[in-house]
Amino acid sequence: MAKPQRDLTSGPIGRTLFLFALPTLGSSVLQSVNGSINAIWIGQLLGERALAATTNAGLVMFLLVSAVFGFGMAATILIGQAMGRRDIDAVRRVFGSALGLFSILSLMVVVAGWLLAPAILTALRTPADAYPLALAYLRVIFVAMPTGFLSVLVTMGLRGTGDSMTPLKFMALGSVIDVALNPLFIRGLGPVPAFGISGSAIATFIANTVSFVALLAFVYRRDLVLRLRGAELRYLIPDPALLRPIVTKGVPMGLQMLVVTASALAMIGLVNGYGTGATAAYGAANQLWTYIQMPAMAVGAAVSAMVAQNIGADRWDRVARITRSGVLINLGMTLTLILVVTVLDRAVLGLFLGSDSSSIDLAAHINVIGSASFLLFGVSMVLSATVRANGAVVGPLVILAIALFPIRLGLAWTMRPAWGADAIWWSFPAGSAASMLMTIAYYRAGGWRKGRLIPPQRGEAQALADSQPAGKPMPTG
Repeated sequence: MAKPQRDLTSGPIGRTLFLFALPTLGSSVLQSVNGSINAIWIGQLLGERALAATTNAGLVMFLLVSAVFGFGMAATILIGQAMGRRDIDAVRRVFGSALGLFSILSLMVVVAGWLLAPAILTALRTPADAYPLALAYLRVIFVAMPTGFLSVLVTMGLRGTGDSMTPLKFMALGSVIDVALNPLFIRGLGPVPAFGISGSAIATFIANTVSFVALLAFVYRRDLVLRLRGAELRYLIPDPALLRPIVTKGVPMGLQMLVVTASALAMIGLVNGYGTGATAAYGAANQLWTYIQMPAMAVGAAVSAMVAQNIGADRWDRVARITRSGVLINLGMTLTLILVVTVLDRAVLGLFLGSDSSSIDLAAHINVIGSASFLLFGVSMVLSATVRANGAVVGPLVILAIALFPIRLGLAWTMRPAWGADAIWWSFPAGSAASMLMTIAYYRAGGWRKGRLIPPQRGEAQALADSQPAGKPMPTG
């Protein structure tokens, strides 16, 4: 029998938050490791042209995910608040509307992506020798996106209800299938033909589909809160009253990812000006930073879900304590990672650059300067997660844009004549410090506390939900 769901609105805050964040951190690690292993398969089995092709296709995928990710985040916050006030019918109404919206968007992405893939790759100036491979890969990936999108929505919705363990299990299932099938479909074996680069995308499609179907079956078998049955299936028709907050709050959250992407593209342009060695060193340091920033992302997601539930339960007395615990937990985890990476940096960097590469010294130098910025970044992440949990999404977007463009990129650009390439590396802690200070000021100002997303709607449907098994605290699985 499954253990009872951990209540996010009562009990010890620090321990509950830490245990809730760990599975989310595990999911992020699995996702990154999955991508790295698949890149190794493609690079080793098909060569550099294929790897370049997937890099170009990957940028397209990231931009599309960014466009819909915000809608999922907004739905998660609404679900968390409804769960906090134990309004199970509202949870299902929000989830049904979001699922209906995602289904429509997914189908649009498949059709538009298949037709526009050549134009997209041309606009990205994909190298001519990589273009055919990128096109073949991208078109299959577009077909794989609907189940991927829907899986993301279900896992985010589950976290909004307080269940972070179930998403980890099915992320692991999908990752294992994807990694195992990649070499099989790329090179072929026995009756399985060699599909080349398309085989990698086919493996992703199968992994996404199997993982999503298994996750959905699990939700229904365990009678989890998100399941829709009988008359509740009408909730799949998007409700305009619910779509309004999902879209108006989701667009700014999606724009945050686009702002980060635009900043990263501008930064790599500056780094490229210092030659191939600097670009390689910067790329290797970024590989380390991908893992260093994971605690901030995981703790931020956990804080957002936990705060949303407590706001829904009208437990404002716990919100500040949740935020403070999130900051302290994140600082401890991130500092530990930074120290470990700093001690082992040359050995780890050698995996990306080669043990005798002349870029290792520069990469280690970049890492020492830039890695500390993630301590400050983590504070911003937690505070932003708290204010977003009450629907305040424009403030964090504006703060992020200011910190990344006029401050980070501005410093990197204006100080290059005096500092050389170091101006770029020092712009990271400068931008993170500015973001942290502005976010602290915004958090302390308190205006974000006055917002309200949607009013609770209780009636016959809620009374029915309260009488059903999922009306009680749900199992974690």
